[in-house]
Amino acid sequence: MPAASQPRSLSIRIGERLPMKDQSLEIVEKKGKGHPDSICDCLMEEASCALVQLYQKYTGRILHYNLDKGLLSAGQAAVAFGGGRIITPLRMIIGDRATLHYLGQELPVWDTVVESARNWIRRNLRYFDPDQHITFQSGLNPGSRELMGIFTPSERQVLKANDTSATVGFAPFTPTEELVVSLEQYLTSACFQEKFPSAGEDIKIMAVRSDQALDLTIALAMVDRFIASESDYFDQKEAISRSIADFVRSRFDASPLQIHINTLDERGRGEDGIYLTVTGTSAEQGDSGQVGRGNQVSGLICLMRPQSGEASAGKNPISHVGKIYNYLAHILAADIYQHVEEAGEVMVWLASRIGEPIDQPALVAVELIPQRGKKLAAGYQKVIAWRVEQHLEGIGDLSQKLILGEVSLSHLSF
Repeated sequence: MPAASQPRSLSIRIGERLPMKDQSLEIVEKKGKGHPDSICDCLMEEASCALVQLYQKYTGRILHYNLDKGLLSAGQAAVAFGGGRIITPLRMIIGDRATLHYLGQELPVWDTVVESARNWIRRNLRYFDPDQHITFQSGLNPGSRELMGIFTPSERQVLKANDTSATVGFAPFTPTEELVVSLEQYLTSACFQEKFPSAGEDIKIMAVRSDQALDLTIALAMVDRFIASESDYFDQKEAISRSIADFVRSRFDASPLQIHINTLDERGRGEDGIYLTVTGTSAEQGDSGQVGRGNQVSGLICLMRPQSGEASAGKNPISHVGKIYNYLAHILAADIYQHVEEAGEVMVWLASRIGEPIDQPALVAVELIPQRGKKLAAGYQKVIAWRVEQHLEGIGDLSQKLILGEVSLSHLSF
């Protein structure tokens, strides 16, 4: 193995706690793609990819932008058994910074952003009409000259960091985390939606594992056009609950297993006492959304693990460390986990300093937790240093994958 040049500051330590899968308590949350917060994240990420293509088409390079400030303001709906209607459309407020002109020419930034958002909705929310159910408001303005200067062409291929930030990643997923990811995928799968057309895309799963006991609380928006009455609603909810139980038991050995769906429901109140929607998302009336309040880059919200403070969605993929380092931390953790045989769990922290090259982080901190009953083999520090160096040298390749949308926000597989 060639000798690795050290990053500016590499810290390697042995963790003393148990790996998460071996701890007695675990809490994992996931918001489905129809949740208002997830809609915000996905629309801004879609717009980010569209802006990259726009800038490259008109200028041959990526100009300064960051679309990481977005708010989805809930509308008003009148739900009804057999089908209701949208009274007031949702409003999506899109910010923050974008280059609107190049060499005196106005670029079609806003039209590009809005059309990309509508296209995402068409592909992902089957009962939501992007031309009728939502409006868009611009909060886009050019950035500061200092930050825009980071994008000025130079001989250096790797740009400077446009922020001082820190992120964290981990590997591997625990069985609980894997279950939550797969359960959300099942609930939005074609086979499930064909069997239960009343199930919308707005899903929120909260899993609490206490030793081997698993408690699942699930919010699942139901679409009113497929519900004939209150009794029909509860019958369908019970059938969905049985389907979920069968799915979970086939993948997770829980003893006992408890499943709770739409726990605010109250019999006897008709349409006013159950979780009904017109479009399959609570954003039509019940809940607004905001970028950064949804799932982390891992695709989950792992309450028992360290969390990154940066929202990745919408940030530019070539200089914003809040995006690049978020992904890199998870990728590094997964790679180290795979190459250190005795590792039971790996955590990686990355810290940047604004103005410094993104391939030279101010800090790389790695924490290894050995598997139960195992000691780390001699030389593991060299293995880690080498893996870190290789990924930092390849950070441009990661940026390119982010540009092309080849690294998903939803789930990094370990």
